[in-house]
Amino acid sequence: MRTTRQKEQMFHEYFKDWVNLYKVGAIRSITLQKYYVTEQKLQELVPNLKLKELDRFSYQQLLNDYALTHEKQTTMDFHHHLKGAILDAVDEGIITQNPTRKIVIKGKTPRPKKNKFLNQFEVQALLKELNLTEDINWDWFILLVIKTGLRFSEALALTPLDFDFSKQKITINKTWNYKKANGSFQPTKNESSNRKVQIDWQLAMQFSQLIKAKKQDEPIFVKNRVFNSTINSRLKVLCSSANIPIITVHSLRHTHASLLLFAGVSIASVANRLGHSSMTTTQETYLHIIQELENQDNDKIIRHLSMLM
Repeated sequence: MRTTRQKEQMFHEYFKDWVNLYKVGAIRSITLQKYYVTEQKLQELVPNLKLKELDRFSYQQLLNDYALTHEKQTTMDFHHHLKGAILDAVDEGIITQNPTRKIVIKGKTPRPKKNKFLNQFEVQALLKELNLTEDINWDWFILLVIKTGLRFSEALALTPLDFDFSKQKITINKTWNYKKANGSFQPTKNESSNRKVQIDWQLAMQFSQLIKAKKQDEPIFVKNRVFNSTINSRLKVLCSSANIPIITVHSLRHTHASLLLFAGVSIASVANRLGHSSMTTTQETYLHIIQELENQDNDKIIRHLSMLM
């Protein structure tokens, strides 16, 4: 009876019910919001498509329509959200065949990519522009992310309790939900994001003085509502003053990783420091750097072998 009723459901209604049943309470609120956006887009694109009418042709048409205004990767993400619900509908016998099989992902031409990271000389130029006052400000935040590679939300969530100055380590075990008006602590992106990050003695000394009067369990950077654009605007000013490429706060994380890789730090260590769930993520994200390092290694190998008699 339930299966018969579901077959008559609109696809967007079934997807909404599926999200409420399987995703609410099981995933982070930020991730859940992405599913809600998918449901809204589904209702907009195919308001009258019934679940029983879903086949390869109608599903491909749906993705094509979505791809007209979205890049290929975004279309892929949209597809992955829908595919989870569709495969469950197949398993339950609500639809008889998998309409996502052999689907083609399209998308509009990507926008020109912004600079992903700075090189060592550009970082030095940026650091010289920082206004590191006696009180915590966003320039201190920028310095911290450059030296630790923390995610934006992870750095915002730091409290004095997270610093162990004797061991020169920062404990990462939460993030700050800056997208809500009042903000709040929430879990990290995944289990591997819970980690301890080693810091240099200079940064440890600086922050030990900066936060000694702060409340132990309250965020050291958050005073009012925080916007990503605020730090990006400050970064833009600093980059312009330093006459270097303009980057975003997320690019500081990429900058940190690239500096470590070029310094010869292993991929495994970089992955662990960044809180990646696997080295594959690190390898895919920094493939161009890894390939460049491999080319340098090949040159070293040939030079070494040529000296053998």
